[in-house]
Amino acid sequence: MIVRLPELWSANPLAFWLVVASLAYYVWMAARLVVIDVRSHLLPNRIVLPSYWMAVPLAVAALIGGGGLDIPAVVRVFGGGVVLWVLYFVLRIAYPAGMGFGDVKLAGVLGLYLGYLSWEHVLWGTAAAFLMGGLFGLGLILLRRGTGKTAIPFGPFMLVGAALVLVLPAA
Repeated sequence: MIVRLPELWSANPLAFWLVVASLAYYVWMAARLVVIDVRSHLLPNRIVLPSYWMAVPLAVAALIGGGGLDIPAVVRVFGGGVVLWVLYFVLRIAYPAGMGFGDVKLAGVLGLYLGYLSWEHVLWGTAAAFLMGGLFGLGLILLRRGTGKTAIPFGPFMLVGAALVLVLPAA
């Protein structure tokens, strides 16, 4: 995302500012949710649900960003949100003790942000979350601070994984 911002500025300043506003909101939302999830293992609706609306400027930026109307980019933004929501919902149904519904709702928001860039970003943002969460859990087990049944707040890993993929340049 950071690499694309200068080209977005030259192509369409309005789209640039829409993306910057959405990213600023992401930073605020992520900081609050990480603290709350670490303390209470909850991702409150009062923060997660309005985040769907705050990602809508990304869809507008995708639509007008290249100078013309880019309908496939808008489909990718919303598709990323739907795909991640469904994936996490299936995981929630398959193993309810392993994932809360707050994670499912947050996944939809992160899919909107990652989908703005590409389907590969959706994949890598999701993979980064599970990799970091798994390494953290493994570290707890190796340090004898937890077991395989220890509850770990997954929201911070989701948020940081998505942020890393949003900030790092694409391969």
